[in-house]
Amino acid sequence: MILTGGGARAAYQVGVLHEISAILVESGWHPASNPFGIICGTSAGAINATSLACGADNFADAVGRMLHIWENFEAAQVYRADSLGVMRSGARWLTLWSFGWLLNKWRKAPPNSLLDNSPLEALLTRMLDLSSLDAAFSNGSLHALAVTASSYTAGQHLTFYQTLADIEPWVRSQRLAQRDFIGVQHLLASAAIPFIFPAVPLNWGGRMEYCGDGSMRQLAPISPAIHLGAQKVLIVGAGRLTEPPSVNTETARYPSLAQIAGHALSSIFLDSLAVDIERLMRINKTLSMLPPELLEKTPLRPVDLLVIAPSERLDEIASRHTNSLPLPVRTMLGGIGATEARGSALASYLLFESTYTKELIALGRRDTRARMDDVLHFFGVDTAVRPA
Repeated sequence: MILTGGGARAAYQVGVLHEISAILVESGWHPASNPFGIICGTSAGAINATSLACGADNFADAVGRMLHIWENFEAAQVYRADSLGVMRSGARWLTLWSFGWLLNKWRKAPPNSLLDNSPLEALLTRMLDLSSLDAAFSNGSLHALAVTASSYTAGQHLTFYQTLADIEPWVRSQRLAQRDFIGVQHLLASAAIPFIFPAVPLNWGGRMEYCGDGSMRQLAPISPAIHLGAQKVLIVGAGRLTEPPSVNTETARYPSLAQIAGHALSSIFLDSLAVDIERLMRINKTLSMLPPELLEKTPLRPVDLLVIAPSERLDEIASRHTNSLPLPVRTMLGGIGATEARGSALASYLLFESTYTKELIALGRRDTRARMDDVLHFFGVDTAVRPA
């Protein structure tokens, strides 16, 4: 399974996972059994992936714990949302951008990001029992876990993976892998949305590199799962893959800063995944045309693929919930246009509020239930005898 990035949009993934669990239980699958031997995640998807991996000995319970957290989210659990916290990070950061030429040489400790995400570290430390990963690998509940980050220091895309299997690190153009013990710092780095959250130092080959969101420079999002041995891949996206096109009847206006930022984040989080899916589908189609004797001579193998992604535009959903943001955050984001409908794409990544996350969870459930036959087929369940 591959869980993609997207900040607060990752609530959609929890709805999908919860409905998959329900469908499998209805078809006779044991609720404790983990259907995903290989779990890969990027950005907020890395947090969901690791949470699921930590509970691999009981899949239904792990999904239930994730559901409880995402249904009761508050922005203050992820970043400082009080007036003082916003002033110390966001306001100073925006001021430095505006007057940095004048202030920077006198400022000893400039802010590193728009928001201070120190509460997220505390949340992850409380919610994740990383010691349970060892047990999951030992008893066979889990084969491999991988999370990705992007190195600002070296400009490389980095994959950290944990497994007991004999899998050598892979090296590709601008893409490197390293066996490691996944920890909270890996997740903070993978989920560090550029400019929004601060970079995190990680050990790479014995040296320290500052890393940010794993969706940046992620040229082949499906690749880690393939390298780790996956032959069937479920991808849970966070938008733009099957969303209906936006209909805009307004007269075109010069884009706000939030509108530009939202467009840039959508490109970072979503475009490379769509391209990689198309690439994999082309390879599968080409391989299907090869006779058996030629297929045996190529190292390529077909990979079964199931993609579940939002059927509605998440930025439009976000525009209905921007008032749920704490007042200091809403005021700051309003200054750059993020609380307007046209700038809501940026807000959709930062709306860690239950009114928004619950709607995304419900959408994930509906979209997955609508794909019930595809889900059952993916897991090898005979759809002819599926539950009513």
